[in-house]
Order: sequence, then C-alpha cells, then structure tokens
Amino acid sequence: MRSNDQKCPYCQRSETYYSLLKSKFCSEKASDEISRIITASAKGFAIGAGLKGGLAVFSILARLKSRRGSSSSRKVGMLSNEKAMIISAKETLRYGLFLGTFAGTFTSVDECIAALGGHSRTANWRALFAGAIAGPSMLLTGTKTQHTSLAIYILMRAAVLASRCGIKSKRFGHVCKPLTWSHGDIFLMCLSSSQILSAYILNQDSLPPSYKSFLNKHGGKDPVILQGVKEIACGIPFSNLGGIEKHYKSRGVNIKLDPEMKVPCSIIHGNQSCAAHIVSFLIQAYGRALPVYLPIYLIPALIVHRQDLFKRSYSILAKGLFGTARSSLFLSAYCSSAWLWTCVLFRMFRTCSIPLVAMGTFPTGLALAIEKKSRRIEISLYCFARAIESFFTCMADAGLLPASKKLKRADVIVFSLSTAIIMHCYAREREVFRSKYLNVLDWVFGVPPSTFDTPRSRIDEKPKEF
Repeated sequence: MRSNDQKCPYCQRSETYYSLLKSKFCSEKASDEISRIITASAKGFAIGAGLKGGLAVFSILARLKSRRGSSSSRKVGMLSNEKAMIISAKETLRYGLFLGTFAGTFTSVDECIAALGGHSRTANWRALFAGAIAGPSMLLTGTKTQHTSLAIYILMRAAVLASRCGIKSKRFGHVCKPLTWSHGDIFLMCLSSSQILSAYILNQDSLPPSYKSFLNKHGGKDPVILQGVKEIACGIPFSNLGGIEKHYKSRGVNIKLDPEMKVPCSIIHGNQSCAAHIVSFLIQAYGRALPVYLPIYLIPALIVHRQDLFKRSYSILAKGLFGTARSSLFLSAYCSSAWLWTCVLFRMFRTCSIPLVAMGTFPTGLALAIEKKSRRIEISLYCFARAIESFFTCMADAGLLPASKKLKRADVIVFSLSTAIIMHCYAREREVFRSKYLNVLDWVFGVPPSTFDTPRSRIDEKPKEF
C-alpha cells in the first residue's frame, strides 16, 4: 500500500512540466522585452544620427563648393573646414544619442510598467507616462542649448493628433469641426510667413540661429541690403548706403542710391526691374533649394521603403526625385514671392513701412499650394512653431511681455508634455496617424502590445491547468 507522503508520479510530472513551461514563458518574455529595448535604442540612434549626419554632409559639401567657387580670402570669424566637420560630427552624435535614449527610455518604462501592472490593466495610461519620462532625453543635444522651436513644433504635432481624436469623438466632435477646413494649412502658412519674413527683415535676432542662417541663405540678400530695407521701413536715416553700392559694384553693377528714396526697390534689386529680378531670383533660388530637399526625401525613403527598395528601386527613386523637384519649386517660389509681393505693395503705396512689410509677406504662404497635400500641414506647423517663438521674442524685446527667468528649460517641459500625448495616441489612437509615420514608429518602438493580441499580452493571463 502506498504511503500518504508519496506523490503520484503522474502529478509530479505534471507539476514539473508546468514549472518548466512557466519558466520558459518568463525567459521568453524577458528576452522579448530586452530585445525590444535594445532594438528601439539602436534604431532611434540610427535615425537621429542619419538625419543629422545627412544634413551635415550636404552642408559641408555646399561649404566646400562655395569655398572653391570664391576667389576671395576667408572671412573673419568663419570656421575652417576641419572645425566645421568636428562640430558636425558632434551634433550628429548628440542627436543620435538623443533619439536613441528617447526610444530606449520609452520602451524600458513601457515594459517595466507592463510587467508590474499588466499590459491590459495599464494600457490606458502607460504610453502617456512613458512618453513624458522619455522627454528629458532632449538634454543630450546640449544642456546649454535651447530647443524652443523644436519643442513648439512637437507641441503643434501633438495638438494635431489630439484634434484628430477630438474630431472623431462624439463629445468633442462639434468643437473640433472647424479644424477640418481643407485650406487651413495654407492660411496657417500665410500667418506664419507674415511673422517670420517680417522678422527676417526687421528683427533677425528673434529667430533661432539655425533658422536665421537658413533664411539668410535662401533669402538671397546680403545683410547690408536687409539693413537698408529695415532702415527705410522703420523711418530711420540710412547708415550704410555706401556699403550697398559697394556690394553691387562687386557684382559688376554700378548704382547711385538716393538718400531721400521712399521705395527700396533699388536697394533690393539694383538696376533690375521688379519683374526681371523675380525671374532671375527664382532660377537662383531653385538651385539653392535642391541640396536642401535631396536628403529630406532620399534618407527617409531608405527607412520607410527599406523592404521594397530592391524590388521597385526605380519607382521609389523616381518618386523621391519628383518630390525633391516639387519641394524645391515650393521653396524657391516662396522666397521669390516674398520679394514680389513687397515690391508690389511698396510701389502701389509709394512708401515702405513695417505694416506694409507684414502685409507683403502674408500672401507669400500661398506658395505652399505647390506642395503635396500631405506635406502642407507638416510645413505649416514647422513654420508656425518658429513664428510663435519669434512673435513672443519680439513682444518681449518691445517690453510688452516680461521675460520669465524661473523656467530656464521650459522647452524640455513642453517637449515632454508633447511626447506624452503623441506616444499615447500611438498606443491607443493609432488611426489618427498617417500610415507612413505609423510605419516608422512601429519600426522603431515596436507595435504596442496592448493593441494586438501578441504572446506578451497573453502572459499576464493565468496559464490553463494541464
């Protein structure tokens, strides 16, 4: 007769099998979590370093080309090629670490909360919290570098996603209905252009340094010319008409400027007529715009269409080149129309003033209609973020808005709040994203376990008895 403390061999084998199976599930779960974190960090670093590095390469090539094409000696204060390359390499590494750390932090927090509280029980708030915790990784781009424009842009992106959620909501749908206006992106671009281009002429210090450099390059005018237009618009005496005449003389144009002029057309385009100036400027601006959009189209194509790159490489390449050509036409038309509209208003009213500068730069945003519909909102939000920053800086400079010294890194707070909203929408409201952005997010962060019936989401459930 079997003793009472002797276990049934069948039951003992069942318990052993269950413990082994449970151990296997746990090890597979931990392996999946670690793999997701490492993969997301590596992909985030690759995207950050790739985008920043690609732009840096094109910038260095353009720098070398301009150096070879110029016979004059190096300007005072201009960086050498070696220093420019070192700075570009550091910026590339910083942005790679920034996005890599952001992706790694988000997935780490997401997996830890899911492991402690369960995937299904924490699904409604987990991504929101993880996105907020990952936000301060922006500091890796430089603790002393303010990224107000980037933070405001990401906030605009978060607002767009939140508004899309509101539109499909029964409770807030009627409130968000005006946001469905089909040409709202163009109107927003016109509004942004009025502030940005006015600041480009009247108060460049209100613009971020990188964006200021971008406008100075594609605006196509020497700083001495902009200073002359600013002086006549503000109604102050000319300080350097001789410098403007010297600038045109270096280009083979001899002009004599009238100190009593009311319309600055001769300052803007010398002896050229307004129409001839716009045509020549458009051609030159198109050549400056092409190097800007080549990396913007080609680098993301390698990421988004990586699987089909070898299958239909010609169609992907043709699509990228067409997009580059169209976006370059937009940027060149945008810059050309800025001078066109201001010249028209100056000649119409026979004077130049700050209100006329603001009015003349408003219809410049109509050039956005050249762009693809899906890109219009991206560009308008990008410009609107910089317009907001410039506007409040101008207000503070005028003494109408006291500068706050308590929040030194408000950009990090705004960025963290925005990434919390974006990552929550990514996990819970995926339909508000465009497919191409959703594909990139899925590639970097992994498909959220709470969205699909994945093996990891089933681990939280108690295994069935065997």
